[in-house]
Amino acid sequence: MTRPTPKEITPIAQIAGVPVDDEIATRISNSIGPAFEGFATIAGTLPFDLEPALYPVVQAQKVSK
Repeated sequence: MTRPTPKEITPIAQIAGVPVDDEIATRISNSIGPAFEGFATIAGTLPFDLEPALYPVVQAQKVSK
């Protein structure tokens, strides 16, 4: 997953019930962007990747030994 842009953050915030204006969406993008860039080298290799919504699904899977 790449660094989210303000255009991507605005609808996500609206869906979450927290509408934001363009300035706040830009601030959010700037504040969380470095985290996405830091994980870019391992993106897609973690069981839940960078999408926390899938985390419960991964945790619910049984690990066979």
